[in-house]
Amino acid sequence: MSYEKVAQAKKVIIGTKQTAKAIKNNRALEVVVASDADSRVVEAVIQEAKQSNVPITYVSSMKKLGKACGIDVGAAAVAIVNE
Repeated sequence: MSYEKVAQAKKVIIGTKQTAKAIKNNRALEVVVASDADSRVVEAVIQEAKQSNVPITYVSSMKKLGKACGIDVGAAAVAIVNE
């Protein structure tokens, strides 16, 4: 499951703005987007990832995605990055 992949990743970037920035800077290996996030919030990240050919994985819950990242709040988008 992708939550485990996020939890085991050495470095993740949390949040839509920072994730979009990581994609632009060619640092993102994969992007994980929560399906229950507001589409307007994650739209830019999805577009950026598609343009840069970065794989996108969708998960069902912002809350679970945040928990996988080790934070107490939900996360709409997360980038798994190389160090």
